[in-house]
Amino acid sequence: MGIDLKQLLGSFMLKELAQGMAVTLKHFFKPNITVQYPEERTPISPRFRGEHALRKYGDGSERCVACKLCEAVCPAQAIYIEIDEKSTAEKRLTSVYDIDQTKCIFCGFCQEACPVEAIVLTQNFEFHGESRADLYFDKSKLLDTGERFKNEIDACIEADGKYR
Repeated sequence: MGIDLKQLLGSFMLKELAQGMAVTLKHFFKPNITVQYPEERTPISPRFRGEHALRKYGDGSERCVACKLCEAVCPAQAIYIEIDEKSTAEKRLTSVYDIDQTKCIFCGFCQEACPVEAIVLTQNFEFHGESRADLYFDKSKLLDTGERFKNEIDACIEADGKYR
């Protein structure tokens, strides 16, 4: 039952502590990479998935054709759509388009499934709610978000277009 002399000397000389301090000293003089968040921003990928928005065409009409593919593909079942009874076969419209953000996992399947690019996920990650009701987005709120971030959405779709 011999004691390894090398291991015994290493523990008395605090070898592990010296190795740890060497790593700390090596990184101590490197420049900081901390981002001061509200004042400084890092670039966001065009594929980032943030707040949902419904888009409109240039003439102001809604893009959504009530195909319900986004509702069907949503793994969290966060989307609920009702088709407007007054809509025609040529142009189907939605009377209800709701997204429950508390259920949403921001997977982007709804955006990928939409044949007319009506539902998109914006780059806005700075939205919040003080209650669950604040995170239940109805059709008017989704359309407002689409209008508010129209330029960003168009730029992201154009940047990502060659990969689709």
